[in-house]
Amino acid sequence: MCSAMSDQSQKPKIAVILAAGLGSRLHTDEGPPKPLTQIGKRALILRVLDRFFEAGVSEAVVVLGHRADEVRAGIDAGSAKGTISFVHNPRYTMGNGLSVLAARSVVKEQPFFLSMSDHIFDSSLIEGLARAPLPKDGLVLAVDRKLDSIYDMDDATKVLTNGDRIVKIHKALDVFDAVDTGLFMCTPALFDAIDRVSKSREDRDCSLSDGVKALANADQARVYDVGNGRWQDVDTPGSLAHAEGLFLNQSITTTSKSSGRSP
Repeated sequence: MCSAMSDQSQKPKIAVILAAGLGSRLHTDEGPPKPLTQIGKRALILRVLDRFFEAGVSEAVVVLGHRADEVRAGIDAGSAKGTISFVHNPRYTMGNGLSVLAARSVVKEQPFFLSMSDHIFDSSLIEGLARAPLPKDGLVLAVDRKLDSIYDMDDATKVLTNGDRIVKIHKALDVFDAVDTGLFMCTPALFDAIDRVSKSREDRDCSLSDGVKALANADQARVYDVGNGRWQDVDTPGSLAHAEGLFLNQSITTTSKSSGRSP
């Protein structure tokens, strides 16, 4: 049975944002890089950064890869109200766990939030996640248990839990009771887990889910239920339109009563 850090000692002051991937399902190279896709008049990644800074995070580390110069220029022009540093993942065409690992040199030994650059959400999700007990050598994943409200279940990463423990995590699970929102609170043990998995493979690849599985196998992975909090993974033109419907007509920091599929 693992111990957990206290609420006051655990709340991270730094967030890692993964913005290195190709984003080919939403755009070709003729369009903007995926993190700079606009929701209203604000880029996806800027909305993610805004929510973390609103929630009291003092620094964000953005992991770049594909079209890195363009993404960085777009962030620099966005006037986000917090400190932002950048790291580069030269293996950005491989699993996203390697992008997490690229942030280790900046994060070092402190707890951290982790988010994808294309998942938008209410800042209340971050605040609630920060109150969840964090395993001393593990992580907490924000999950959505409202399975009938998920916009694109086929594309969602599914999670099977036992109470607050992660049992399995994968896109292809047949039996599951929650969906991964792409928002985590982590200890540096995640870096160690990804590094171990990567080194165990001939191609040195590793996804974030593989790192989560390794911690789950050690009983160090927990979940936080987002309840009615709003979030959306923006991965296709359809999910982009759905996200616009969720967030553009009301304050993004106000918790919605529903995050369901558009009629």
